[in-house]
Amino acid sequence: MTAVLPPPRTDRPLPTPRRLTRVEDGETLHALLWPAGPGHRMISSAVLGGGIGERAWVLNAQVSHGYRRTDPDRHLAGLAAAAGTRGPGVGLMTAADVSAYAHAHDEGTEAFVTAGIDVRGWAAASGSGPGGPQAPGTINIVAAVPVPLSDAALVNAVATVTEAKVQALVEAGLDCSGTPTDAVCVAARTPGPGEETHAFAGPRSLWGARLARAVHRAVHGALPAV
Repeated sequence: MTAVLPPPRTDRPLPTPRRLTRVEDGETLHALLWPAGPGHRMISSAVLGGGIGERAWVLNAQVSHGYRRTDPDRHLAGLAAAAGTRGPGVGLMTAADVSAYAHAHDEGTEAFVTAGIDVRGWAAASGSGPGGPQAPGTINIVAAVPVPLSDAALVNAVATVTEAKVQALVEAGLDCSGTPTDAVCVAARTPGPGEETHAFAGPRSLWGARLARAVHRAVHGALPAV
C-alpha cells in the first residue's frame, strides 16, 4: 500500500533575514537578523540562546578575524538589542562576511548558510585539541521546518543538518568535515492545541529528508572558491 504524504506547507518557517551594518574599531561589519516572532522552538549550539527552547529571533553576526572578546554572549545580546529584538533569541558569530549568505528551500523547509573555510579539517583529527584562539563560527547554518518537532527530533535534525553539510563539503572536493567553530540553529513551530508533534527528523524521515536537501544546496551555494 502506498503511503499518502501530507502536502507541504506553503508559508515560510523563517522570514527573509534583515541585513544589518555596523562599525567596530574602524571596521565595517555585517549581520543577519531573522525576526521569527513568537511560536518557535529552536535548538542551537550557539553561544547565546543555545540548547532547546522558545526563541523569537536569530542573529548571525560577523566579527573581526582578530576577535578577542571573552564575553561573546553579552556582545551578541547587545547587538540584538540594538537591532530592536524582544524576548529570548539565538546569537551566532562568524568571521565570514554574512552578507554573502546562501539560501535554499525544499518543500517547506529552509536553510541559510554563511561559510568561511580558511581553517578546516576533520572532526576526529589525530592529536587535535585546543590550540589557542580561533576565528569564531566559520560555517553557520540556520535552518527551519514549518512543523512542530519533539525534543528528540530537534536533536535528530541537528545531526541531519551536519550530515548534509559534510556531504556538500566532500562533494566540493574539500578534505574536511567542517571547521573547528561551526555552529547550527534549527527552528520548528511550537505545537498548537492537539497538533501533531513529529518525532523524527533523520535524513530518511519526511521532514528530515527535506531539511537535508535544503542544507545540502545552501552549503554548496555558500562555499567560497578554493
